[in-house]
Amino acid sequence: SSAPEILLSLNDVFKEGFFEGKLGPSTIVGSAAFNLFVIIAVCMNSIPNGEVRCIKDLGVFIVTAAWSIFAYVWLLYIVYFNTKDVVEVWEGVMTFLFFPIFVANSWAQDA
Repeated sequence: SSAPEILLSLNDVFKEGFFEGKLGPSTIVGSAAFNLFVIIAVCMNSIPNGEVRCIKDLGVFIVTAAWSIFAYVWLLYIVYFNTKDVVEVWEGVMTFLFFPIFVANSWAQDA
């Protein structure tokens, strides 16, 4: 779960007066990258030698991959290009609202 990293990042954002701190976005991006690599490693090692697994329904997989790339680009935009080293409230609200949109998009793809 990424909850500890998110709470740590929120704490840092509030302590820094909505300016980017040392723990802010880097904590979440680092945690997400680590989780992604661990998940890939577990998936690769859980398949017995000589066997192959394929993704049968690529719809939700593609939606998730696209939203993952979007999340990194969005974070880069809000922290580096839009308001350098500052997290504005509207950026946080938009980031929060992207999650239910992502879930609805994935659900619609799977339905």
